[in-house]
Amino acid sequence: MGRFKLKCLKCGREYGQEFRLTCENDDSFLRAEYLEKKLELRNQPGIGRFHSWLPVQEELTTDAGPITYKSEAFARELGLSNLYIGFSGYWPERGAFVKTCSFKELEAYPTMQLLKETGGKAIVLASAGNTGRAFAHVSALTGIDVYIVVPDSGISKLWLPEEPTESIHLIRMSPGNDYTDAINLAGRIAKLPGMVPEGGARNVARRDGMGTVMLDAAITIGRIPDHYFQAVGSGTGGISAWEASIRLRDDGRFGQKLAKLQLAQNLPFVPMYNAWQERRRQIIPELDMKDAKKQIEETYATVLTNRAPPYGVTGGLYDALVDTDGIMYAITKEEALEAKSLFESLEGIDILSPSAVAAASLLKAVEAGKVSRDDTILLNVAGGGYKRLKEDFNLFQIPPVATARDPDMPLEELNI
Repeated sequence: MGRFKLKCLKCGREYGQEFRLTCENDDSFLRAEYLEKKLELRNQPGIGRFHSWLPVQEELTTDAGPITYKSEAFARELGLSNLYIGFSGYWPERGAFVKTCSFKELEAYPTMQLLKETGGKAIVLASAGNTGRAFAHVSALTGIDVYIVVPDSGISKLWLPEEPTESIHLIRMSPGNDYTDAINLAGRIAKLPGMVPEGGARNVARRDGMGTVMLDAAITIGRIPDHYFQAVGSGTGGISAWEASIRLRDDGRFGQKLAKLQLAQNLPFVPMYNAWQERRRQIIPELDMKDAKKQIEETYATVLTNRAPPYGVTGGLYDALVDTDGIMYAITKEEALEAKSLFESLEGIDILSPSAVAAASLLKAVEAGKVSRDDTILLNVAGGGYKRLKEDFNLFQIPPVATARDPDMPLEELNI
């Protein structure tokens, strides 16, 4: 008897426990339905506690996982009485051991485990930086081959707290190519024999791994939070929080109201924000991301720039925003930097740029009256502790094995 099945959100077709990204009938998302309807915590450290709702057979034994704590100083500054921080990063004093300092690591463990359990040999992904680092780290720990395509702007983010292994194959895009170009090249590499595409938002192991931030918060608080704040590039984290809220509601012990998604993009590149302001299901490139490559170059948090996010697809971010009566924000670089400095000085830990954008959206929400003083709020600080990590570890840059001049170049020239 399996632990879960995959179900198409449009036609309802069901599939067994396999590494599957799409339905055979349509382009809708698949969602994992778990045999365990109640969240029973396992006696494992980190993300492995949430085995009930992870699409893998074997329990994960890493100490990396999300932590949730009640904010005092930052909450006081904002006049909030129930602000909780979901922290995914390195902060050993708080029990946080995500050594790549990003919640993308929560996606990498279940994805690599599912790949192993379903007979996959090598996984291929594109990354603007944080995802690639997380998958490289898990590859170094497990020996599973990973092929990572990264735009030139993301290369500096490809470091590890251990020496890189031969199982990591990093392909750098030449300057002038962006994250979407990396996605297109990775898609072609993934069609080579023996390669499996990692799948992005369509990968249920990624979504349910990230959803553990919401699960950990609900366990800590004792209920589903009223509001969920996060910065989004593809929107996958927002979708994950929504799906986790649905499972928690169905569990019955955490309240019946879904967390209201309050999500932020970083100006000038804000396609999902623009589409949502007009309640449109479709992103219109010439309206919502005019001159996209130039906008992306000017964006502070470059990891939040995806020209093809899973926004309008059935089960995607538009549906999540509709279902939770969500709000989206457009944050300037100045607002993000101001929020970063405020958060770091009050909470005592450094945070990555997407988390700064998320913190800025919470400041904006308080100012605009989009949250009340006594509401239970979860701020997803999806990455942090980089400076703290450097006190404990020597970091190693991952050397690229090849450079791609554009997404359409002949693959044999890459020698991978």
